[in-house]
Amino acid sequence: MTKEIDSGAETGFDRLLQFTLPDRNARGRVVRIGPALEDILAAHPYPPALKHLLSEALVLTALLGALLKDEGSQLTLQAQADEGIVSLLVCDYRQGELRGYAQHDEDRFAELGAHPSLNELFGGGHLAITFDLAATEQRYQGIVPLEGASLTQAVERYFAQSEQVPTLIRTAIRGGHGGIIGAGLLVQHLPDGEEGRERLHVQMDHPEWEHVAALAGSMTEEELVDPELSLEALVWRLFHEEREVRVLQGDTIVRGCRCSVVHFEEVLARFPKEDRNDMRDENGIIRVDCAFCSREFEIED
Repeated sequence: MTKEIDSGAETGFDRLLQFTLPDRNARGRVVRIGPALEDILAAHPYPPALKHLLSEALVLTALLGALLKDEGSQLTLQAQADEGIVSLLVCDYRQGELRGYAQHDEDRFAELGAHPSLNELFGGGHLAITFDLAATEQRYQGIVPLEGASLTQAVERYFAQSEQVPTLIRTAIRGGHGGIIGAGLLVQHLPDGEEGRERLHVQMDHPEWEHVAALAGSMTEEELVDPELSLEALVWRLFHEEREVRVLQGDTIVRGCRCSVVHFEEVLARFPKEDRNDMRDENGIIRVDCAFCSREFEIED
């Protein structure tokens, strides 16, 4: 395995690992999140099944966000229900800063079993994935039906339908007395044979991709969440027979809520003065709640 790593230490929790398989025209990302995941989930008293769902969404958001190259670019994953118990789930990722929030009907959620299906949680709805590119100030968004046995399957369908890029994703969530662990693997075929160039054609059944997908698909959930296995060791287990595997450490992941008084002052400044006056309480203060971190901010202007 050829390594291009900034640090000699192997990659454990709260860090992304990027890799490419030059001979197979494929690239991948692998992540395992622990303390940062606990920090994000601690903002609200989510029931266990919703913690699992939001953890899966956060792992997926980190994997997708790691595909962005430009500094300041952001990836947003949003699942919105038609008539579901979970009315909204939103996560975003920017340069290692990860955050997420789920809005749900507490009474109806309490009536569900321990392992509700995606359809029970959302009752249909759609999945939107948005890429905000800092370098060009462009926004790309793909929307697909929220279908499948899991969010992971729904995201795979997004790549098949909206991006037409052969993509395999595996995620695993484990909770226990030692805390919750979320991990994931994403592998993609590069149809033009070179990362960074314009895509010239798409072959979903390309033999090189079939080989890579078969190897990557052998990864088990137990391996993904095993803290004794570094991310380099996971990649090595899958692709040790390849002539060359290039590995590069990616972002360190932290809870990334960017709320602050200054931020909300800037947002409120976009509203007409009359609207801001209507928002004030009897003391002339505008109170703003941040759903991501469950904090209240008092704005005076």
